Amino acid sequence: MLWRSVVGKLWFTILLLVSVLLSILMVMLLQYFEKFHVIEAESQLMNHAKMVATIIEEYEDQETALSTISKIAESYETKVVIIEGDDYWYSSNDTVTVDLPIAIFFEDPILSQVFDNGEQVVSQGDFPFYENGIEVHTEVMIVGQPVRIGDQSSAVFLYQSLSALEETTGETKRIIYFSAGIAIVLTTIFAFFLSSRITAPLRKMRQASMEVAEGKFDTKVPILTNDEIGQLAIAFNRMRRELNRNLMALSQEKEQLSRILSSMADGVITIDRKGKIIVTNPPAERFLQAWYYDQGLDGKADDLPKAIKKLFQQVVAIEKEQAMEIDIQGRSWAIILSPLYDKTFVRGAVAVIRDITEERRLDKLRKDFIANVSHELRTPISMLQGYSEAIIDDIAQTDEEKKEIAQIIYDESLRMGRLVNELLDLARMEAGHIELQGQAVNAKELSEKINRKFQGLAKEQSITLSAKIDDNLTTAHLDPDRIEQVLTNLIHNAIRHTEKGGTVQLKVQQLENYLRFDIEDSGSGIPEEDLPFVFERFYKADKARTRGRSGTGLGLAIARNIVEAHGGEISVHSKINEGTTFTFQIPRKIED
Repeated sequence: MLWRSVVGKLWFTILLLVSVLLSILMVMLLQYFEKFHVIEAESQLMNHAKMVATIIEEYEDQETALSTISKIAESYETKVVIIEGDDYWYSSNDTVTVDLPIAIFFEDPILSQVFDNGEQVVSQGDFPFYENGIEVHTEVMIVGQPVRIGDQSSAVFLYQSLSALEETTGETKRIIYFSAGIAIVLTTIFAFFLSSRITAPLRKMRQASMEVAEGKFDTKVPILTNDEIGQLAIAFNRMRRELNRNLMALSQEKEQLSRILSSMADGVITIDRKGKIIVTNPPAERFLQAWYYDQGLDGKADDLPKAIKKLFQQVVAIEKEQAMEIDIQGRSWAIILSPLYDKTFVRGAVAVIRDITEERRLDKLRKDFIANVSHELRTPISMLQGYSEAIIDDIAQTDEEKKEIAQIIYDESLRMGRLVNELLDLARMEAGHIELQGQAVNAKELSEKINRKFQGLAKEQSITLSAKIDDNLTTAHLDPDRIEQVLTNLIHNAIRHTEKGGTVQLKVQQLENYLRFDIEDSGSGIPEEDLPFVFERFYKADKARTRGRSGTGLGLAIARNIVEAHGGEISVHSKINEGTTFTFQIPRKIED
């Protein structure tokens, strides 16, 4: 974790940099002090050599001079060798136990220069010699000083073991190593403290970034300094505000788009380049659910219907808008697929799906209406034209024949007038222009009046017409003429579609807030497949089940509009050869 953190990296970098610098400095100091000690030792020995030479040359008493020299050599832990011709003298210094052979001073090329050139010399190193047949190595520093004793050229040599110099150098090294260790420890502490202090704002910004990522946009990074880190904190806070503002704007736009899509009557499907569904609205989901059901899927698939997928491939290929119509579960859908561009290529498409079932139904109704009206008018017009030509051509010879033809012409003209009037009434009702003349009506008296009205027609057809009216019927607020029109149409249809010896019954009962009317007959009934269409315009029963002259086919459509205008509802139940029951109920008071 330390190596993957800024604190660890910064701490290690500072520590490595300081360690390298201390190592270089330590090497340079060691070399400097080692050279310094050597120079100091050489200078000290050289001064001592000069002092010894001065004593030898100045002192007249030889014994006193040698005694003084011995004390000096003992004090400075050096060995003094005085060579005078073939004679030589060693100081009695116990601290320096090695007595170099005299031959070394004459044979060594550097030391021999004292005798040859009369110069001061300095030499150090290993001066091996044999003692009892064994080679002895000794590390010493030797200083040679020419001296004049009497008339002879002599020399004074001072040497000391390098172990003392090595001890001094070793002590210096220990001091340097100890100082370097202390420096490393202090640097470690300082670097860790500095890196922690520097990265503390970064850690706070990291924590703030995590909170912002979780959606806490009110998080603010404190600005503690005015340096780059402080500027970074300012930039982070500014970024947080901008991000919050942009996300709020994006959320509002997304919500607005979602509400627009949800409120659209047309379905919308957004498709990516791979043909997968991305976004849908409720109408589109209903379309997809219908397709899933039609295909036997579980409703969780996200694939497009095959027809739309093929259309999508065409849109991607030619990069132009395409349209088609598809029928699913008895409903018709119009689909328009438009490409979505991403600068230079098509990144998907958007499909707009419109349910055109009602438009197709209305179009079919319009065509059927024209066909039915034409059919209904063709017969009476043909009859009017034919019988008129018969009169013009004097085909009818007797007055009775002429009267019969005139009666037919009159009946057909009445039929045409009735058809036109009913069409006009139905058009006004469906356009919402129906006006109800609401008034207080005794429902029982109105029902009995209708019953009496059709007794004569029922007897002519040998049909038993009865009424079952509750005795507790009270006054109702409705349009009596319109309700009479509905009952007239339903009872007349029941009588027309009932064979001789059959029965027709009118039932009227009062519910809590409604009046209920039931018209039951024992006629031929209505096929089950025709029941949903009996209230459509120009619906007619099968000619095989219709006795006598058929109606215009508009009566039940008018009856439905009148009942619905009163705020009620009408329904029908029927079985073949068992009879039919029309039921409608209306509120006892028309709502304003």
